[in-house]
Amino acid sequence: MGGVWLSGAEGSSWASPRPADGRGLAGGPEARGRRGRRPGGAGEMEPKLGFHELLHVFSFLEARDLLRAAQVDKVWNEVSRTKELWRHLCLRRWSSCTASQMTVGTQTWKEYYLCRSELEFRMERGRPEKDFICKAIAGHTAEIDGLAYISSNLCRFDGQAKSTVCTVSWDCTLRAWDMQEGTEIWSSLPQPAALVNVVALPRLQLAVTVDKRGLIKVWGAEDGRERASFFLPVLSSALQACDHPEGPFLLVACAEGFLFVLTVPQLQLRSRTPVFPGSPARLLCSPGCQWVFAWTQSSELGPKVFHTRSLLCPEEDEPPVSATLPACLTCIACWAPDETARLMVTHRNDNDLQLVVTTYELGVQQSREGADVMVQQVAHFLLPNTRMPPHLMKGHGSQVILLVSWLELALFTIHGVQLAAFQDHQRPIASLWVDQNLVVTASFDLSLRVYVWSKEEKLPALKSCYYLLGGSHRWARRCWDLTLDINLEAMRSWWL
Repeated sequence: MGGVWLSGAEGSSWASPRPADGRGLAGGPEARGRRGRRPGGAGEMEPKLGFHELLHVFSFLEARDLLRAAQVDKVWNEVSRTKELWRHLCLRRWSSCTASQMTVGTQTWKEYYLCRSELEFRMERGRPEKDFICKAIAGHTAEIDGLAYISSNLCRFDGQAKSTVCTVSWDCTLRAWDMQEGTEIWSSLPQPAALVNVVALPRLQLAVTVDKRGLIKVWGAEDGRERASFFLPVLSSALQACDHPEGPFLLVACAEGFLFVLTVPQLQLRSRTPVFPGSPARLLCSPGCQWVFAWTQSSELGPKVFHTRSLLCPEEDEPPVSATLPACLTCIACWAPDETARLMVTHRNDNDLQLVVTTYELGVQQSREGADVMVQQVAHFLLPNTRMPPHLMKGHGSQVILLVSWLELALFTIHGVQLAAFQDHQRPIASLWVDQNLVVTASFDLSLRVYVWSKEEKLPALKSCYYLLGGSHRWARRCWDLTLDINLEAMRSWWL
C-alpha cells in the first residue's frame, strides 16, 4: 500500500503503521454513545421524519455524530449508513484528493473513512511496535542513487492496493521492491554504466532511468522489460516525469544547458531548447504540469519559466513561450501545491548581501503577436542574516513555505511571518517530505522526525510528534532521500 523512503546504499529500512481496520473510531466510547430517546413522552404526539428528511438533517453532522445516530433505531441506522453522507465526509476531510483518487474497492465509503481516519491517528501517535513495525531489506551491491514510487496515487484501504518502489544504483541495475513483503520483485540485467536517476509514471506503470553517460531508458514496472531508449549528447543534470492532460512526457536537462522534451513511452523528441548555454540546469514542474521552472544554482543567469504547451507543441522557427524572472543567484525554489501557477524562489537580493524569498504568480496573455508570460510578484521577505542559507524548500497549501537550514526546520508565510521553528535532529537534515497531513524530515543521525499538521488552527500549525529510528549503525552511514506515497500506510527509508 504506501510509504516513505529515504535513499542511500546497500540496504533499506522502514517503519510501517499497522493496518487500520476502522474499529478504533467506530468502537470508541464516543461512538458507543447512549441511545437517543425519541422526542415526546406519554400522551404526546411523536413527530415523524421520513428517510429523505433525515438524510438532509444528517448531512450537517460530523462522523462521530453519525456513528451515535446509528445507535438510535433501525431507521436512523439505515440513514446514517447512506453512501452519499460518507462520500461527502471523505471529500471534505481529504480535500486535496479528487473523487477518482479515493478508491473504496470492496469497502463502503463509511469503512473507507473509518480506516483512513484510524490510520492517520496511528501515524500521529506513532507508538513503537503498536502503531509501527520496522524491517530491513538489502539487495544492491553499490550505492543507491535514486528511487521512485510506482504505486498508483489511488487512496484505498481494502487490501487490494500494492506498493512498489524502483531503485537505481551504481551497481548498474534497476530493481523493483514489494513493500508489503519487503522483498525484491525483479532486477534488471547489469547496464553498461551506473544508473544515476529514476523517475516514475505510476498511471502507466513505467519507470524511466538515466545513466552517467546520458542514456535514458523506459522500463515496464511490472516485469522490468525495457520499452524504449534515447541517448543524450552529454550527461543529464535533471530528469522529471510529467503526466500532462495532453499526454505524459519527460523533461530532461543536460550538462550543456539544453532542455529536452520527450514523449513517453516512445521517447520521441518533441523539442530541444537552449536554456543556460554551458551550464547544467535544474527543473521543477508545476502542479498540473502547466509550467516548467528552470534555473542554474547560484548563477547570475536569471531563472526561467516555460509554458509547457509551447514545449510540447513547438512552432517552427518560434522559441517556446517563456520569461526570465528577476531573481538572479537563485538557490532553491518550490511550487505552492494548492495553486496551479504560484512559484516561491529563494535568491540573493540585488546587492548580493542577503537572501530573499519571493513569491510569483504566473499567467499567459494572448495577443495578435502570440502568447506572453505574465509574471506578478505577490509577496517577498528577507531572511535574517543570522539564519544559515536554506538547502531545502517546500510549499504547503498556498501560503506557507518550509525551509531547512542545517539542523533547523522553519515555517514562514509567503509574507515572512515565522509560524514555527524546530531543531529536533542532532545532525543535519538531509531530506524533507511535505503533504497535507504530514511533514517528515530525514537526517544524517539515521532518524526520521514526524510532524503533523493541526486541522483545528486557523493558521497552519505543525506539531512535532516522534522519531523513527531508521537503518543500522553497523552498515548505514547517512540517509539522503525521502519519498512518501499517498496511502500513508508505511514509512520506508533507504540508508547509505
